[in-house]
Amino acid sequence: MMPMILCDAHADTLHRMATGDKKPFDLSLDRLKEGGVSLQVLAMFVGVDPDPHVVAGLYNNMWQAAEQLKQEGWLQAMDPQEAATDQPRFLLSVEGCEIFEPGLHVIDDYRKRGVRMAAITWNYGNALGTPACINQDDGLKPYGLKAAKHMQSLGMALDVSHLNIPGFYDLLGKTDAPPLASHSCARALCDHPRNLTDQQLRDLFAAGGYVGINFLPLFLTPGGTDCTIDTVIDHIDHMHQLGGEGMVGFGSDFDGISEKPEGLDNPSDFPKLITRLIERGYSPADVEAIAGLNFLAYYKRI
Repeated sequence: MMPMILCDAHADTLHRMATGDKKPFDLSLDRLKEGGVSLQVLAMFVGVDPDPHVVAGLYNNMWQAAEQLKQEGWLQAMDPQEAATDQPRFLLSVEGCEIFEPGLHVIDDYRKRGVRMAAITWNYGNALGTPACINQDDGLKPYGLKAAKHMQSLGMALDVSHLNIPGFYDLLGKTDAPPLASHSCARALCDHPRNLTDQQLRDLFAAGGYVGINFLPLFLTPGGTDCTIDTVIDHIDHMHQLGGEGMVGFGSDFDGISEKPEGLDNPSDFPKLITRLIERGYSPADVEAIAGLNFLAYYKRI
C-alpha cells in the first residue's frame, strides 16, 4: 500500500519526560517512522493534585521536553494540516485546563506556541469542569464555558475525554464547534465511565465531532482481558454503526498506558492495525480515512 497520512490523537510522552521517568518509552522518532506516523499529538498534563505551583513547574518542564524533542530531530506542527508522509511531526495539546485558570491570556500564549487541542479536565476537577470519575451531575463551570468558546475562536479543538456527561453536553450544545474525544472508546462494548455511551456517540457524530480510539485494554474489553488488534477494530465498527463513518481514528495513549492490546506495543505496530483493517473488509479509502484523513477533516470543520 502507498504511504498514507496516519495521525495519533493522544500520547503522554511529554509528561513522562518532564517527570524524569526512566522506564522505556513507547514513542521514539524511529518507531514513529517505522509505523508510518505522520502526526503525533503530544499531551501536556499534570497527573497529580493540581497545586498551582506544581502545575506551573510541570508545564515548564513539558515545554522544555518539547524543545528537547526538536533538538533531537522531531518536527513540531503548528497546524494539523502540516501532516505529511515524509517525516513524523508532533502537535501539542493540553490535558486538564487548570493551566488556563489564571485567565484567557494564558490560552492565547499557549495557542501562539502551538497548542491546538485542550481537554477540559483530567481525572480531577478544576475551575472549568468536572471529570466523569468524580460525578455525573455538574456541567461546565461559568469560566469553563467562557474559556471553551475562547479556545474555539482560536481554532483549538475541545477534547471531551475524561469529561463527565453534563460537561460533554454543555460543550456540544453551548459552544460554536463540535468537540472531539481524542482517546476514548465505546461504553456499549466496555462499560467504563471513561467511555462514551451510544447516545453520546450519536450526538457527537451528528454534530461533526471525532473520536480517537484509546488502546488501553481496560477501556476496550471488560476487565481488560483478551484484548487484541481486532478489539480496537470492534470499537471502530461499533462507532461506524452509530453514524461515525468519516469521524473515527486513533488515540493510542502510548506512554500513558502500561498495558496494550496484543500486537500493539508501540507506534511501530501501526502497520499491523492497518493490515487488519483491510482484512476485516475496509476499503483502501476507508483505511486512509481512519488512519489520518478523518482527523484532518475534523480540524477543517472547526
